[in-house]
Amino acid sequence: MLRPESFFELEGHKLKGIFDKAEYVWDGLKNLKDYIKNNIQPNVAAVRNGKNFIDQDIVVFEGKVLRSGFIINTAKGTVTIDGKTLEGAAIIQAGVSLMDDEIYIGPGTVVESGAMIKGPTIIHDYTEIRQGAYIRGNVLVGDKCVVGHTTEMKSAIMLGGSKAGHFAYIGDSILGKVNLGAGTKLANLKIIESKVILNINNKKYETGLRKFGAILADGVETGCNSVTTPGSILGKNTLLYPNGTARGYYPPNSVVKVKQTQEIEMRK
Repeated sequence: MLRPESFFELEGHKLKGIFDKAEYVWDGLKNLKDYIKNNIQPNVAAVRNGKNFIDQDIVVFEGKVLRSGFIINTAKGTVTIDGKTLEGAAIIQAGVSLMDDEIYIGPGTVVESGAMIKGPTIIHDYTEIRQGAYIRGNVLVGDKCVVGHTTEMKSAIMLGGSKAGHFAYIGDSILGKVNLGAGTKLANLKIIESKVILNINNKKYETGLRKFGAILADGVETGCNSVTTPGSILGKNTLLYPNGTARGYYPPNSVVKVKQTQEIEMRK
């Protein structure tokens, strides 16, 4: 019930190794630093050229850094040279901050102006890192993800097709193919100083983690301004309604609603 396969479609998945020897799904967080260390192939040193701030649009294509001679279609995220589209070209816009060399940016990925990325970080293929995103290191982002405007990530995993378009906080968490409503916060640190212990079906699980945000399985949707408390686990296709707070374990196909009443008074 709590194994990674119960939450994510991992057959043939390129990031399946993050769960090697994992007894429970949250063990992926324990593996994260070593996984990145063993798999990262940094490719931004030539882009940075010794500087943190990127002062011109740059394209990375087939391992080469291009600084001129191309046309970027911002709306489509494509690059052309002499009318020919460069399939798989990564775009790093002027105004991006790459804070060290321990960063990998995959083919087809677009990093928009105003984003800040710290290593070690792996960002895979055809992902959007939007304006104002803040990636703080020990972050693994899969294919076709969105790290949106003023979204912050640290010590976290997006497995692929994961979308956090606006104003999200994702700390010490694992996301499958999910969509986070604007303002979703995955809180990762208990107010009372202690490690996270889960109580699921009257059984206690000591995670050994002081910082543990949330596990969001494939198909999870969160509404705007929703919050998960440390150690929350949402099973496949669970819905967390706007302004709601999730705490603990939710089996697949759960619906988490906000219980509230409204009184309407007509204006005079």
